[in-house]
Amino acid sequence: MGHGGNVIEELVTDHREVEEMFGKIEGLPPGHQDRKMYADQVTIELVRHSVAEEAYLYPAVREHVANGDALADRELEDHATAERIMKDLEGCDPGDADFDRQMGMLMSEIRSHIADEEGNLFPALRQACPMDALNELGEKVRNAKKTAPTRPHPAAPDKPPANKLLAPGTGMIDRLRDALTGRGKSE
Repeated sequence: MGHGGNVIEELVTDHREVEEMFGKIEGLPPGHQDRKMYADQVTIELVRHSVAEEAYLYPAVREHVANGDALADRELEDHATAERIMKDLEGCDPGDADFDRQMGMLMSEIRSHIADEEGNLFPALRQACPMDALNELGEKVRNAKKTAPTRPHPAAPDKPPANKLLAPGTGMIDRLRDALTGRGKSE
């Protein structure tokens, strides 16, 4: 799918890509080895997406949207829940019964989060934030995803400035580990 445009268009594209990967996992029989590869791909995308949202989207929501602090805090709670599930999923083999349970929990959490963002947060931000700011945020989010971590780090800070300072270094280490292990790649 094509990336570009304002922050909302960028993040909705990410949502569609994640849903497509969920569909691939759901289309494979339990225990199939490719389910782990797709789970790793979903985790990589979700972590990059979350880091970018935490660095740029949620601060903009806090600044521009009425009741933005409460909205952003709720979204951060969703991220924390999803990150804990992804961390647990990381150690599961696709043949483990726990893999299916954790994957189901992750899909449910992420689908609920996406519905909330697309139904509530994005419309509120679109209405409250000038278009040039939304376009600038889109570019910042795309750039943040390039250097963001690819593995869940539940203890990492999720608010600026600490998250913006630590994410690129953590991301570099994660991408090196991914390259060495072949994580998220088909064999």
